[in-house]
Amino acid sequence: PQPKPERPYVHSHFSVPSTPLHRAVIEIQAPGWTENCQIGVFAAYATSRGHALVDRALYLPRSWTDDRARCRAAHIPDDRAFATKNDLARDMIRRAHASPLRFRWVTADAAYGQDGRFRRFLEDDLKLHYVVAVPKSQQVHGPRIEDRIRREAPPEAWQRLSAGPGAKGERSYDWAGALLPVVEERDGDKPTRRRWMLARRSISRPDEIAYFLASAPLDATLAELARIAGCRWKIEECFQSAKNECGLDEYEVRRYTGWYRHITLAMLAHAFLAALAAQEREKGAPTTLPTSWTSRRPRSAVSWQLNPRTAPHAAATPRTGPDGGAATRHAPARATTNDAATYSPGRGGKVRPAHPAPPLHSPPPGR
Repeated sequence: PQPKPERPYVHSHFSVPSTPLHRAVIEIQAPGWTENCQIGVFAAYATSRGHALVDRALYLPRSWTDDRARCRAAHIPDDRAFATKNDLARDMIRRAHASPLRFRWVTADAAYGQDGRFRRFLEDDLKLHYVVAVPKSQQVHGPRIEDRIRREAPPEAWQRLSAGPGAKGERSYDWAGALLPVVEERDGDKPTRRRWMLARRSISRPDEIAYFLASAPLDATLAELARIAGCRWKIEECFQSAKNECGLDEYEVRRYTGWYRHITLAMLAHAFLAALAAQEREKGAPTTLPTSWTSRRPRSAVSWQLNPRTAPHAAATPRTGPDGGAATRHAPARATTNDAATYSPGRGGKVRPAHPAPPLHSPPPGR
């Protein structure tokens, strides 16, 4: 069999408002208000030629799956049992792995990345590599990842790298990464992969640090892992363009099958436009479609960007010294540490509520 190319498979989910009685919905509660919404788990396929949504699943909470009469009223199949969002994501990845889609990497936000069973599923069951976001409280061989990064990462470990091109140029951040110890019980005497912890620090706001865990080939570099981590934004771009141009969230369906029909058709239209844009670029003909067919409307997510063509690669990295004073070092082209550790970046997902409300971030799995 041919080796799978380095194309990421990206996971996330988003919610849309819902009010009719028989819709398959969950209730999201926040201080002072309760919002009915539908949560879909989505997967995107990303390559250098473009990216598009390729799979979807409607999340149903236990309050629905335990009430079969309610499910039948919404035309939910009787064999649909409760499944967490992580369970749905694993099923999607299995389907993609068994399909003609070729990929070696998986990226996901912290709702999935913090789940050790999800990471082991990718590594051990499917033999896939990953770069997944994790919360700052994620424990890495004991201590929290935030504590390990702040306490152990030397100034020389930080280097300015691009997480991929954005709407305004390269998305550059300061990155630090460290190899974790080999786990002989899982990897054996001759490991074929290494695990990392990663940290991504905003250039404009150094206090903003995102964290990741990774499982990568033995010859993987920090620059490659930063690029793979940046592919996580591709699914946010898919959400934006599919909503703006294909009406992904513009529906008034009242049944389970109606949700799948509308979402599937919107995804098909989005994939068609993405493929059309890729073909036009290969012809070299001028096109009005943006690169990778991303909507020109303003993005809802904010990315701090720095074009490496206009800034020195080994930029001075501000850091607070152990005595509280400022310390400045120049980051080398490549950094290594003697201590084993890992660092990683952000996450996404948003809600469009029916009335003004604070943005709803991705809930923890199973909630």
